[in-house]
Amino acid sequence: MICFPNAKINIGLRILEKRPDGYHNIESVFYPVGWCDALEAVKVEGFGKIELHLSGIPVPGRTNDDNLCVKLYKLLLKEYKLPSLKVWLHKTIPIGAGLGGGSSDAAHFMKMLNEMCKLNLSLEKMKEYVASLGSDCVFFIENKPVLASGRGEVTEAIKLDLSGYFIALAYPDMPISTPFAYSLVTPQKRNDSLKQVISGDMTKWKQNIENDFEKPLFEKYPLIQHVKETMYKEGAIYAAMTGSGSAVFGIYKNKIDAATWFPEYKTWSGELTTNS
Repeated sequence: MICFPNAKINIGLRILEKRPDGYHNIESVFYPVGWCDALEAVKVEGFGKIELHLSGIPVPGRTNDDNLCVKLYKLLLKEYKLPSLKVWLHKTIPIGAGLGGGSSDAAHFMKMLNEMCKLNLSLEKMKEYVASLGSDCVFFIENKPVLASGRGEVTEAIKLDLSGYFIALAYPDMPISTPFAYSLVTPQKRNDSLKQVISGDMTKWKQNIENDFEKPLFEKYPLIQHVKETMYKEGAIYAAMTGSGSAVFGIYKNKIDAATWFPEYKTWSGELTTNS
């Protein structure tokens, strides 16, 4: 069985408060985009063992046991008799980019295991399992536009359809640790809801929708700000850093190719839909 775990972007990211458990309460819109990894799993003889083969973008400093797909398999193994698997994961979504690639891999693997192993889990049960692995994982189970709150695992479906618009994504080969990014931000509660703002005219998003990570990270890494400014220079209706960075996206009326502006970076361009 093979699938193609896709990335997501954050349209706005508000860091509201620090929680007693050390995480932060946020408010953000998650939207699926078509930049994908490739994930394949094959049953082999036996039960209870997983063999992971990684290719594509290197993941320095991590072992296979650190991979969220492996962690998910071992988590499910506590409750279910799973067949042994050989798994191939080809990474193209950049690491430490704010695109949710690792979370997407885990969520898509959850759906794959549910089908392959006939676990008959509901959407809510699958969300429950992957929520323990990462805040963004829950979103990728249904893979549709949502307003995310809590630490990102509480999702509410929203009516946001960007079909017909085009997106450019650029990652300036600068992985950013999420804990480090949070250490730079002072949480701030808002009087309005991002859900209200996002439903307004997209041409006003530039003035009204912000990613709270941008200001401190732009000060430390001016290159990321330059990427955003280039997106606007090239005609973006809205541009922003996604997640805790460092990938930046721009939304356009017409088809574009980010590689033209950023030949030295990892880029992806395509048409937006309501799912990947």
